[in-house]
Amino acid sequence: MPDPQLPDPPTDSVPETLVPAERDSKGLALTVLAVAAAILLARYMQSVLIPFVLAGLVFYALDPIVDRLQRLRVPRAIGAALAVALIVGACSVVTYGLMDDGLRVVEELPEAARKIRTKWVANINREPTAIDKVQDAARAIDDAAAAATAAEPPPKGVARVRIEEPVFRTSDYLLWSSVGAVSLAGQAALVLFLAFFLLVYDDLFKRKLVENIGPTLGRKRITVQILNDIASQIERYILIQLLTSVVVGVATGLALWAIGLANPWVWAVAAGVFNIVPYFGPLIVAAALGIVGYLQFESIGMAIGVSGVAMLITTLEGFWLTPALMGKVAEMNRIAIFAGIMFWSWLWGIPGMLLAIPMLMVTKVVCDRIEGLQPIGKMLGE
Repeated sequence: MPDPQLPDPPTDSVPETLVPAERDSKGLALTVLAVAAAILLARYMQSVLIPFVLAGLVFYALDPIVDRLQRLRVPRAIGAALAVALIVGACSVVTYGLMDDGLRVVEELPEAARKIRTKWVANINREPTAIDKVQDAARAIDDAAAAATAAEPPPKGVARVRIEEPVFRTSDYLLWSSVGAVSLAGQAALVLFLAFFLLVYDDLFKRKLVENIGPTLGRKRITVQILNDIASQIERYILIQLLTSVVVGVATGLALWAIGLANPWVWAVAAGVFNIVPYFGPLIVAAALGIVGYLQFESIGMAIGVSGVAMLITTLEGFWLTPALMGKVAEMNRIAIFAGIMFWSWLWGIPGMLLAIPMLMVTKVVCDRIEGLQPIGKMLGE
């Protein structure tokens, strides 16, 4: 029997395989646009978002204390006030104890600047090296090129305007710093008030969030799991980070005191604070201590020794103490941590650098619990 003739498909029909691909491409484009818009919004609203993020960290740090006081029949508002007062009192004691040393460091800044200028002039007056000769040749080439492309003299009757850059003055910098300190104090007060209200209305906030997250029971359950995971990981991270920073600060202060560096405990506090930032924080402290050591002892060997001691302490802490205490907390690969620090420092500056690790932890917890975002969580993990 002859094969039955099948009707030809219409020429204007679209293959079904292209429809899902087109839908996926549109979804990807919308996702990219949404992420870009969120990044721009976060950068534009950093003055509003940073206090909320800092208040959230303070909340997670103090929430176990308030919960324990509540189990002891202490009203939650009173427990939150006591916890916030504990933070304010501890910071006040440390600031008052180091105020004299900090002022001494500020008073020594002009003398340090004069030493640096004197050494710079001495280096300029020395015998020229090969590098100096290469630099002189480059400057001569630049002068010749500038002379060849010099602008024609202005027409007669037209005055040439010369723009001079403003001169940097230390007094202006100190005035700006004092204004910045007042603004920082206002931001700190705002953060503490936000943390206080989060501590008082913790249960109400979580209940409202779960009720409004979606109509299905599955979404509510995932939201509760995400909140519990974030709370447990952030609380343990803050506790371990506080412990390791105290260890680094005390060890650095004792080492610098034994070496004979001036104002060792100011630099100890700086080492403890910058220890929060992996990689970059210890490098900044080590570089600053190297300069301070060179200015005080006027010896390159002592400068390297002071800087090396600080690096040795942070290296021991980073390779042995922190991994032993962290365990399953913040299991993220080194590339993700490095990229996260760069991204958040670009987005929010120094506060972003300090908040990079907690923000990465929250991102990983959310991605691990949401099915469509699990590949991102796996990329962030080890």
